[in-house]
Amino acid sequence: KRVIKGNTYAAQVLPLSAQMELQMAEKESERQKKRIAAEQRRKKQAEQKRSLTPEPVEGRRHIDIQTELYLEELTDAVQESAVETQTDPMLDRPPTPKFVPSKSGKDAECQIEDGDLFDFDFEVQPILEVIVGKTLEQAMLEVMQEEELETMRQQQLEFEQRRKEEMVETQRLEAAERRKYEEKERRKKQEQERLRREKVTKEKLAARIFSKQFLSNLENKVFGKLEDEGWFYDSVEREVETVFMPWLYGAVDKELETMQKTRRIVDQLVKMSLEKATAMTEAHPTA
Repeated sequence: KRVIKGNTYAAQVLPLSAQMELQMAEKESERQKKRIAAEQRRKKQAEQKRSLTPEPVEGRRHIDIQTELYLEELTDAVQESAVETQTDPMLDRPPTPKFVPSKSGKDAECQIEDGDLFDFDFEVQPILEVIVGKTLEQAMLEVMQEEELETMRQQQLEFEQRRKEEMVETQRLEAAERRKYEEKERRKKQEQERLRREKVTKEKLAARIFSKQFLSNLENKVFGKLEDEGWFYDSVEREVETVFMPWLYGAVDKELETMQKTRRIVDQLVKMSLEKATAMTEAHPTA
């Protein structure tokens, strides 16, 4: 618990760290209380589950006895006595002596002579036989176990050796199979490459034959087509067609246009003359 000294007139404002510590302390106290309560419940349940002492046989009864090293008299009322002492205030406290309860009750004793209760040599013989028999049996079991472990070790070594041999043989077979597979794949690739080259060769040969057949008359066909399209021509003929004939057509058109104009003028003059003659005839009729 945190103790804060100072005046009590103002409210105490705890820092954030102090508040967190206080919350953690409260949580820890609650966990401690829960743990103690659970421990008490567990002890109570264990006491309830503990088997009770069976009922005594006929002619006997159960009594409470002391099993401690030092016996003491048990009474309902504890004897009390007041003792006063005065010690020096500056003296060091002496070490606390070991508690030894005071002896109470009455001592009783009896004398047992040799042979009164039992004969040790006679009584111990069955126990010795059982101990020796158990020792021999345990020794035989240990020997048999060691032999079994040795046999298992030998079998394990043989198994490891056999497994290594099988592993080596398996690796050898895998390597052989891998080499066969690689050789097979290499042969397949070689055959595929050969077929590819053969196919390419056939295609090239077919293309060459087709090109020869196609190009055999290609020059004549090309020149014939170009000649038909007018790419090859006679310069004089081409000049006549492109220069002379258009000029001739233009000159003829001009000449025809001039002749048409002349004819129109002549027609107009003839028409005007006829109109004047008609007008003169109408003005001076014949007697």
